Amino acid sequence: MSARTEMTTRILPPHHRLRDTPRRPKNRLIFDLLHGIAGPEDDVAEEARFLGMDLSQPRAVILVDASDYALGPALPENGANRIAGVRSRTHEIITAIVAFFMLPHEAICADLGDGVIAVLKASNSRNLDAWVIEPNTEISSTPSWANLTALKRATNDLLSRLMVQTGESISISIGRYHPGIAGIASSFADARAALLLGRRLHGPNRVHCLDDLGIGGFVGLDDERTKIDLAYHLLSPLDHEKQVLETLDVFFAADCSSALASKRLGIHRNTLAYRLAKVASVTGLDPRRFDDAVQIRLALVLRGLGAQPPSPPLLAASADPARPAKQI
Repeated sequence: MSARTEMTTRILPPHHRLRDTPRRPKNRLIFDLLHGIAGPEDDVAEEARFLGMDLSQPRAVILVDASDYALGPALPENGANRIAGVRSRTHEIITAIVAFFMLPHEAICADLGDGVIAVLKASNSRNLDAWVIEPNTEISSTPSWANLTALKRATNDLLSRLMVQTGESISISIGRYHPGIAGIASSFADARAALLLGRRLHGPNRVHCLDDLGIGGFVGLDDERTKIDLAYHLLSPLDHEKQVLETLDVFFAADCSSALASKRLGIHRNTLAYRLAKVASVTGLDPRRFDDAVQIRLALVLRGLGAQPPSPPLLAASADPARPAKQI
């Protein structure tokens, strides 16, 4: 490279330099985005614009598992014919998804193989207006959960349409919105975990989301931060209900005995029943039902963990160099 060429390369901004570098096919770019290996955000945004993809809007990842339809029945297809058939049926699903959301530039779809399709859906309120029942009533503990209710309504409508169109089982999962282009990979991780766990726990023909997995969400998820985020989200309607949270702590400490809990709290049993009913009303989880009680209890524990600073390593070296660290 000549000195002049090198100087020009340094001076030109990234979006000009990008024009001289090979661009990835759309499917490859989306695959790299989903796996967090797409590259610097400014370069990726420019590359996406060249391909007609607007990544400036907040986007959540939706996964559509149409493998039963895309892979087709056990026909004597083989080799190139079978591959062509799978691609054709997958493209039908992608076309239906884009048509469903009505504005094609909002639904960025990619074929991930074997009938699984990733949709990078614009997830702000304006782009989900058709599924928002009461504007400005979406409540969220963090931005990651924003507009989730409307997104669930949209994907449930999409699920119904695809099931009718294909006549086969379909599963859909939703990832939370995470800020920035790099957040697309985190949203994909959420959606993938929800799909894998949701299908095993609840079967096909459903929309799966982390906060709908029940106890399985706390048991099946590997990432502790995601579990803590989920715990905060599930109990977020009680964030300013200190008395109700204290009541739950006492209720669980009393082994869910209303008589014992009301005695320890110094309140009438009817007052306790009112507070527990309030929990059920605002969170959708009833502490008087076993499965819901386990979820609430786990959420309380995880919220407590999330509020604590990280503990020092258990196997840290001893302060006294002459005294070995205790072996656990």
